Amino acid sequence: MTQQDVLFLVAVVIILTVLTLIVMQLLKPRKRDDRGEWYEGPWDDENRPRGPRN
Repeated sequence: MTQQDVLFLVAVVIILTVLTLIVMQLLKPRKRDDRGEWYEGPWDDENRPRGPRN
């Protein structure tokens, strides 16, 4: 095996790994919850009632 062959194999492995990770991210089920978007923080809860819950 020459140095070019090894470099080619390493490049193929890297490309296959990246493609696999992209496909896994696209196929991963999304979480569906009522917490809102990632940028909504505690500052958006100002109008929420305080105190004990019934």
